[in-house]
Amino acid sequence: MPPRPRWPNWEPRQPPRRPHRWLRRLLVLALVAVLALLGLGVGGAWWATEHYGDQVTRIPDAFPKGPRPPQPEEHRGTTTFLLAGIDSRSKHPTTGSDATASLWKYGAQRSDTLMLVHLDTDKGTAYTMSIPRDSWVPIPGHGSAKINAAFSWGGPPLLIQTVERLTGTRVDHFGVIDWHGFRSLTDAVGGVPVTVPRDTYDPEQHRHFSAGTHVLNGEQALAYVRQRHGLPGGELDRIKHQQQFLRSLVDRVRGDIRLTDPLGVDRTLDAITGTVSVDDRMSNTDLRDLVLGLRQLDATDATFTTAPIVRSRMIDGQYALILDRGKLRAVWRGVEAGHPPAPGR
Repeated sequence: MPPRPRWPNWEPRQPPRRPHRWLRRLLVLALVAVLALLGLGVGGAWWATEHYGDQVTRIPDAFPKGPRPPQPEEHRGTTTFLLAGIDSRSKHPTTGSDATASLWKYGAQRSDTLMLVHLDTDKGTAYTMSIPRDSWVPIPGHGSAKINAAFSWGGPPLLIQTVERLTGTRVDHFGVIDWHGFRSLTDAVGGVPVTVPRDTYDPEQHRHFSAGTHVLNGEQALAYVRQRHGLPGGELDRIKHQQQFLRSLVDRVRGDIRLTDPLGVDRTLDAITGTVSVDDRMSNTDLRDLVLGLRQLDATDATFTTAPIVRSRMIDGQYALILDRGKLRAVWRGVEAGHPPAPGR
């Protein structure tokens, strides 16, 4: 591995004012878990999903009760995940087998990163849509508010219900990771290379980001994917950073996980099981089917996009994004039918 380039001015001049708002990250649990296993082959995948699948923390009663969207007719061979990165105020891990604090307490955590991921095992593709945290949407039982409030008010069931009603799609599985897990996973793969297009300064984090390619450790990666201030596009540029980071993470995991490096395999899979939690309906068989069905998937087969936005506005003193819900539903119906729009549309 070539020496890591130095990143000057990484250390903050003073601590961030609001550390509980650190988390803005894009970690797609399904992609990371599957890609980490791709190099193992069929027999190795069976053993790994049984061995490591038993170690994955399951979330009981993650899904809402009552009516839910039906399974699409084209559902065979596809799986839809809702994946969240949570902004926990806990000083201790709340997700994965390393968790020593509760995943959810009323008002204590927000889902600051939300992704819908549609995996097609027949075609070997993945379509990922970011839903900005400032999206102003109806939250069942609470009127309208920013979508990140759903997890804060009702945990995984209310968040899933909110997204299902917004998109009209049925969520098959739910995964979540907190900032402790994001940092640990990044460090476990030896850091993630990211190319920064221009010099920027984030006044909220008091950090400089220098143009060029840098291998980011966990702390540096957190700072990069949460940057909003100092970027021309603000929140939307932050989402681009997150998607860029995930692509690089996918490539990193694929490059590092080899049968010839069993210690590296074990280290990375331990990091995954130690940092992520999934719904209790996701069995080891579900995981193994994904591994075998998508074992040829790489970053070029993954499409990233953002929920369509009409405009931004101030609502009750809060900055909010108004989504084009009709277009969002139409896009997702196309994804489920196997006809996703071209990237960037």
